[in-house]
Amino acid sequence: MNKQITDLKIGLLGGGQLGRMLMQKAIDWNLQISILDPSADAPCAHLVPDFRVGDFKDYDTVYAFGKDKDLLTIEFEDVNSDALLQLEQEGVKVFPQPRVLKIIQDKGLQKLFYQEHNIPTAPFALVENTAEIARSGIPYPFFQKLRTSGYDGYGVRKVKNEEDLSESFKAASVIEAMADLKKELSVIVSRNEKGETNAFPVVEMEFNPESNMVQYLFAPAQIENDIAEKATALALQVIEKLDMVGILAVEMFYNKDGSIWVNEVAPRPHNSGHHTIEAGLCSQYEQHLRAILNLAPGSTTALQYGAMVNLLGEKGFEGTPIYEGIDDILGMEGVFVHLYGKSKTKSFRKMGHVTVVGKDAEKVKADANKILATIKVKA
Repeated sequence: MNKQITDLKIGLLGGGQLGRMLMQKAIDWNLQISILDPSADAPCAHLVPDFRVGDFKDYDTVYAFGKDKDLLTIEFEDVNSDALLQLEQEGVKVFPQPRVLKIIQDKGLQKLFYQEHNIPTAPFALVENTAEIARSGIPYPFFQKLRTSGYDGYGVRKVKNEEDLSESFKAASVIEAMADLKKELSVIVSRNEKGETNAFPVVEMEFNPESNMVQYLFAPAQIENDIAEKATALALQVIEKLDMVGILAVEMFYNKDGSIWVNEVAPRPHNSGHHTIEAGLCSQYEQHLRAILNLAPGSTTALQYGAMVNLLGEKGFEGTPIYEGIDDILGMEGVFVHLYGKSKTKSFRKMGHVTVVGKDAEKVKADANKILATIKVKA
């Protein structure tokens, strides 16, 4: 691009909390960003002069939004990639590229991509119906994942035995063997058009057993150096094999036998990178902007330990959110509260997060556990 970055017309598909945090960095750089989101009261609705309400899954809506832009990017991968492909063919820069989105939007295509490129992943089978699940050859218990439109734990279920098959998803799915899990890890990597890459330190994650969503993470992960190096190399291999521009969160299973399997990827800022706003020299949001603008990667050096606690809507509560316990944790050293501006809470909805940072790993973990136990999002 021959324009200065401040002169570029940039479009963002999605105006949720990830877009909100991306905009905070974009404002620092005086970038011109327009946003398309289905919700008139999305977290980004009042942050930009050009906020448009529209369905980012609709071809005509996405095409009309993007045709006058220099650059398009996403906050959420479940968008109309066909419209983005057409815009790309007409000269609009689209990052991540539409061909990459098409792979990532379909968990079956993701699995086949890993298989084709010798990227370790859990044994799997692709099925169309319940009868094919029974014949898949994957032993119980296993996970069933919808191939499309699943996210944040939705579209994923554990199948413990044959009796559970009656409750299985009746749609195209991936059947995946269970990992003999030691820890769940994530590595966020970046790549620009020049092919320059960088990786943030490995993160370890804890999931809510009921919602299957991340409720807590810690970074850098408390793992052996050789495992951290192996996980980082694997994440860089994935983004390079995809030939992708942008940032990519690579979620992994670290198994008890020392093996690492790639689970899934997300081609945009990710829940496992929120802590980088306060814990490092460069946040994942700045890194994403650097990558899509073809700037040099920022330093991923961690300045201190960081933990992030997701603020999820309490089960059984729906309505205007009430954040119980916020006052009790705001006096803690190294604590940073991020509320997403969502007007309505519901069971397990992501309403915000709290980051805690410090030089002592055990204290950071203890503070994170206190935050997890203290703050409740009700209505």
